Amino acid sequence: MSSQPRQVYLAILGPTGGVGTCFLAQLEALQHRFLSAKSPTHLNVVYLARSATSLQVPFDKPISLSSWQSALSSSTTQALPLAKLAEHLKAAPQGSRSILVDNTASEQVAESYPTFLENGISVITPNKKGFSSSLPLWDAIYSAAANGDSPHPAKAGYIYHESSVGAGLPIICTLKDLLETGDMVTRIEGVFSGTMSFLFNSFMPSGGASDGGKFSDEVKKAKELGYTEPDPRDDLNGLDVARKLTILGRIAGLKVESPTSFPVQSLIPTELESCKSGDEFLSRLPEFDHKIEEVKKEAEREGKVLRYVGSIDVGKAELEVGLKKFDTGSAIGGLKGSDNVISFYTKRYGDRPLVVQGAGAGGEVTAMGVMADLVRVLGVL
Repeated sequence: MSSQPRQVYLAILGPTGGVGTCFLAQLEALQHRFLSAKSPTHLNVVYLARSATSLQVPFDKPISLSSWQSALSSSTTQALPLAKLAEHLKAAPQGSRSILVDNTASEQVAESYPTFLENGISVITPNKKGFSSSLPLWDAIYSAAANGDSPHPAKAGYIYHESSVGAGLPIICTLKDLLETGDMVTRIEGVFSGTMSFLFNSFMPSGGASDGGKFSDEVKKAKELGYTEPDPRDDLNGLDVARKLTILGRIAGLKVESPTSFPVQSLIPTELESCKSGDEFLSRLPEFDHKIEEVKKEAEREGKVLRYVGSIDVGKAELEVGLKKFDTGSAIGGLKGSDNVISFYTKRYGDRPLVVQGAGAGGEVTAMGVMADLVRVLGVL
């Protein structure tokens, strides 16, 4: 005799973005698998919210995943304040559990995670803000989580954010596995940005530096192909990489105050920081090609290539983001396309690091990482 499916209720923020849309498509495709598992689970989406409007339904009448887009588009219901949403999910039918899926990049939502966790609502998210902003917010989140330091773990929710670093790549779980099995992680180094990966693999390819174009031309090409933000300065300032490094540093046990508390090399010429638009920035960037060209030629003379990397020296508690030279035969130097690659140097792995490589951006792979977190939560609830 089959057991009755357990009921799990989902509230999803940011459903119409690239990651949110892909997540809901993957959830619809996997619903039958969850229901037919040895311990069946019925995943009920009961709340969807974008910036201003939302779709809210009773717990016993979940949203159809085949028609949610039209239903949300026609809804005029205002989104609930986050504290009210937590209260609503806490009131789910007895014996069920609730999960918040935050597919936004909102700092305000991230600041509300402790409230959800304290109310027994688990949180899964690719949002970097809660884990790379202030150290007190990081502490508050993990002090409220069942898989953190909650004083009442049986009543608290779980927090998972694998996709906050490397999209669907197993970066955070790999680091945690190394640490929790007693290995000593000494250094972490890698290319953490698909944008910067594509840019420098084009500007100075491992097959021959002479094949690369001018830096300003490569930035324009990256923007045209959709690899950069609408204003490329949001990539070139290095803050995205610094946020990811902050998260990994904290997981490794370092008290990293913020993404601006360690050296981060910006590739934005000082004279162009005040440009009023991304287009103005791109039009003036060629004036400064000669500066980075000199660095490129210096690397070429040494038989190396330039890559934009983040590195953590765990023993010295030092983090750094910027340009470095690498041998073309190394994992980082030989990188192609827009892949991310992260090397974990540990006592067990010795001189040959554990390397994780693959697509580190994109809606499908990021949503897969969020979905993997959902599976993790269902496994511990």
